[in-house]
Amino acid sequence: MKHIRHIAGVVAMAAVAFVHPAAADDLVKLTIGQRGNWDTAICQLGDTAGIFKKHGIQLEMIYTSGSGETLQPVISGSVDVGLAVGTLGAMAAYAKGAPVRIIGAEATGAADYWYAKNPAIKTLKDANDHTIAYSTNGSSTHSVVRAFIDEFKLTAKPQSTGNPSSTLTTVMTDQVDVGWAAPPFGLKEMDEGKIHLVARATDAALVRGQTIRVMVANAETLKSRKAVIERFMQAYRESIDYMYSSNPQVLADYSEFARISPAMAKRVRDDFFPKSLIDPDAIHGLDTLLPEAVNLKFISEPLTKEQIAELIQIPPRK
Repeated sequence: MKHIRHIAGVVAMAAVAFVHPAAADDLVKLTIGQRGNWDTAICQLGDTAGIFKKHGIQLEMIYTSGSGETLQPVISGSVDVGLAVGTLGAMAAYAKGAPVRIIGAEATGAADYWYAKNPAIKTLKDANDHTIAYSTNGSSTHSVVRAFIDEFKLTAKPQSTGNPSSTLTTVMTDQVDVGWAAPPFGLKEMDEGKIHLVARATDAALVRGQTIRVMVANAETLKSRKAVIERFMQAYRESIDYMYSSNPQVLADYSEFARISPAMAKRVRDDFFPKSLIDPDAIHGLDTLLPEAVNLKFISEPLTKEQIAELIQIPPRK
C-alpha cells in the first residue's frame, strides 16, 4: 500500500511538472551580415559556448549578403535584431521613419579591403573607369566605396556583388574589376598571388576611428522586450570576452564555422580584428559621420540631438 502511495505521489508530481514546465529560454531572431567574418561570428561562437543559454536566450540566426538584406526584416518586425548594418544605412532608414534603433556598435574601423586580379590596377587611382564592388545598397561597404569615389575623385563605377564569396567569383571571372572582402575571405588567394591588395577600408577618412557598422533592433521589440534585449546584449559582451580569451576552443570553433585552418583562424583574429574594433558600447565618430551621411546622400540633413538620442539606445553594461 505504501508502495502504491509512493507511485501515486510520483505521478502527481510529474503531472504538476507537465502542467507547469520550466520557463523556456526567450527566442531572439537575428539577421546577420556576411557569414564567416570574425566580427559577425560573435553570436555563433557565444551560442556554441553556451553563453546565450546561460542568460536564458535562444538564438535563431539568419545570414545575409549585406546591410540591405539585414535591415529590412528588422524594419518589418519579422526579426528582432540585425547585426552588421551600415551605420549610414541605419541613419537613412531612421530618417525615413523606419522603426529602427541602434543598440550597439558592431564594427569601429574595419578590416574590409579591396583587391584586384588585373595587375594594372594597383591603387584606387588605377580603378578609374573600372567597376568596384560593394555588398548591398546601404551597407558599410557601399558607404566606403562612395567615400573612395568622393575623396579620391574617382570615375570608378560602383557595383553590388553580394557577399565576399560571390564577389571573388565575379572578380575571377572578369565581371567586376575591383572586389571587396573581409578576412578570412581572399587571404588564401592573396597568398597564392591570384589577387593583390588595392586598398583598405581605412584608406577612406570616413572609416578611421568611426563606427561603420551597428546592431539595430526593431523599435517595438526594444520597447516591449527591453529586458530580453538587455540580456542579449549582456551575453553578446561576454561572448566577445570569450573570443579574446586564452581558451583554445574558441579558435577551434571559429575555424570549423568559417571552414579555415586553426592557424588561419588565429591570424584573422590577431592580425585583423583587435578587440576594440568590435566593442559594442559606443558609437564613435558621430561628429564626422553625420556630415558624411549628408554628403554621400544617405540623409538630406543632419539628425538633431533629439533624433540621435531616440535612434541610439545602447543597453548599459551590467
